[in-house]
Amino acid sequence: MSKEKVVLAYSGGLDTSVCIKWLQEEKGLDVICVLGNVGQEIHGLDYKKQKALDLGVIDCHVLELKDEYADEYLTRAIAANSMYENKYPLLSALSRPLLAAKLVDVAHQYGAKYVAHGCTGKGNDQVRFEASILTLDPELEVIAPVREWDLKCRPDEVAYAHEHGVPVPEGANDNPYSIDDNLWGRAIECGVLEDPWNEPPHDVWVMTKDPEETPDVPTYVDIDFEGGKPVALDGEKMPLAALVEKLNHIAGDNGYGRLDLMENRMVGLKSRECYEVPAALTLINAHKALEDLTLERDVLHQKLYLEQTWATCVYNGQWFSPLKKALDAFMAETQKFVTGTVRVKFFKGHCTVMGRKSPCSLYDFGLATYDRDTTFDEKAAEGFIQIETLSLKTWAKMQGPTSDAAKGLA
Repeated sequence: MSKEKVVLAYSGGLDTSVCIKWLQEEKGLDVICVLGNVGQEIHGLDYKKQKALDLGVIDCHVLELKDEYADEYLTRAIAANSMYENKYPLLSALSRPLLAAKLVDVAHQYGAKYVAHGCTGKGNDQVRFEASILTLDPELEVIAPVREWDLKCRPDEVAYAHEHGVPVPEGANDNPYSIDDNLWGRAIECGVLEDPWNEPPHDVWVMTKDPEETPDVPTYVDIDFEGGKPVALDGEKMPLAALVEKLNHIAGDNGYGRLDLMENRMVGLKSRECYEVPAALTLINAHKALEDLTLERDVLHQKLYLEQTWATCVYNGQWFSPLKKALDAFMAETQKFVTGTVRVKFFKGHCTVMGRKSPCSLYDFGLATYDRDTTFDEKAAEGFIQIETLSLKTWAKMQGPTSDAAKGLA
């Protein structure tokens, strides 16, 4: 009698390797692994695939997703200037829906009844995976081994791995941090970082240099945008994935892109998180500067509000929701004329916008200048002020602090 199948989101690390054996032995399922490269993998894909096959999985799909991730997910994040709680440009939340979509595709391919992931019960990613999976196919059943098993800490997992023939890398118990990375940056938590008073040790930072050790001269970069999408650095056109990778190096070499913050997780607890997001922060800041030049005032003001809604929506795992789809439509409409060039300066851990230009600019020098040749009719201001303040004047007369009504309440 054939076994039921489960498709596992597989990273090749200890957690998901143990998940393979747990699903096979505790649940009696045939396992198909999906390993998606969204920019975190440089070496070892073949090894990780073979490792899964040696553990008895039916198949292991290794998917190169960097370009799809950049073109379909990061472009939307840039259009929305995505900054959760106005400080964190999202990272894992952007990659999870793409990986979840691939899990669903593979589940359909094999006729699998189950999909599994290796997320804990304390984090956000469990919600992002499951919300995405169940939105795309509500008939699939999700298994979360780490929420179910009684392996309470890493040494327990290592012992289980040894007992069940799962290869354990040397020093598996030594890494004090939990790391998640992709093309958009790197997230670091756990270890000494769990005390918000502790300064992050030097070994936390990998993508960014210590600002004190960066060049003593600034680095300038021109970023070209077309319809809100970054398309070139210093005049050299390239795919977005390649542009992000190059900008990660430039910004990181200048010590820019570090974040150390307290974050409100969707499951209700606060968490101290460190992030390295050099390209993400650079592109969002440059994109904002170009929007300041090209978006009509009321559109820009409304967009500022909806950007926070977009970021919270995605952070909470609602990438495929109707709300997110509607927000994307608004963002896309705003990007039609966000075309131009932004010049940024990197220096000692800082990134500053130094200039911006656009063929679609709404900046009118004749209106803005204070020189004699201004085209602004200052005489029109008097009537504008009268109309603008009419409501306030009416209130002040009838209910304001000097009104008879206010004096009667005193």
